[in-house]
Amino acid sequence: MSEDSKKEILAGLDRPLRIGTRQSPLALAQATMAANALQSVHGWRPDQVELVPMIASGDKIIDRSLAEIGGKALWTKELDRALGNGEIDCAVHSMKDVETIRPGEFILAAMLERADIHDRLIGADSIESLAERAIVGTASPRRKAQLLRLRNDLDIRLIRGNVQRRLQKIEDGDYDATLLAAAGLNRLDMNDVGADISVEVMLPAPAQGAIGIEARSDDSHVRRLMHAISSTNTFRAVIAERLFLEQLTADCHSPVAALATIDSATVFLRAEILLPDGSECISGHSSFDTGDVSAPGILANTLLGQASAKLKAVFGR
Repeated sequence: MSEDSKKEILAGLDRPLRIGTRQSPLALAQATMAANALQSVHGWRPDQVELVPMIASGDKIIDRSLAEIGGKALWTKELDRALGNGEIDCAVHSMKDVETIRPGEFILAAMLERADIHDRLIGADSIESLAERAIVGTASPRRKAQLLRLRNDLDIRLIRGNVQRRLQKIEDGDYDATLLAAAGLNRLDMNDVGADISVEVMLPAPAQGAIGIEARSDDSHVRRLMHAISSTNTFRAVIAERLFLEQLTADCHSPVAALATIDSATVFLRAEILLPDGSECISGHSSFDTGDVSAPGILANTLLGQASAKLKAVFGR
């Protein structure tokens, strides 16, 4: 049997594996990373993997916040439809943009090794160096609350659109500064753009820096193919952060941050919940075994138990 025949049997398909992705430059870069990983680990030719780009609803509407127009589902629903209909074999997502509760017909089959988890400030060297009442653009309730907690004089305004559009807004002087994920900038070869913000200053969003790949739950073959490129530690860390979110019943309105790190068989989870104006922040941490799926929820309940009635209400409690 020829080497090519072996590879085709490994693929288990009589056509290229179809990877669904949003068509923004960053999403395409992330999907290409997934495709390259699959080609490398399985020894496939480039023509055995096909990217299938599509426009997400969240990319079409950029003048309102996600919370106003449908939440994180606006990043996933077109890919969900295509995956459910069999038009694609898997879908690549930026995990921080994926709803906590997902349809049962899909399963998170893999996560690539996590990238830089920091937020990066563009327009100034540090938050402290921003001018008084500086206009800072962000679409993130977490970033807004954290910024106002540090500097309640800042004028936080909505900014939406892809990375290039946001950077152009700073260049044009519409905003003094903005915050973007370092991982996204690095994936676009913009490693030198902006200044990293320490996690001691701004704890990142749950799952920030992680790329996930979903498949159909009943597609055991594709699930096996994806498992081969999955980072175990990234998977464990991100699942812990998402379990924390699930217990909070957090949504797009909820200012929440979480970061899990793995040391051997131990998870160390740090998290915080905030009022939207940054006037209250409850933080905490927990260490637990990687197999303990209840610990993240216990931490969530602990933080809520220390919160004011006003902060509890942000999370529907």
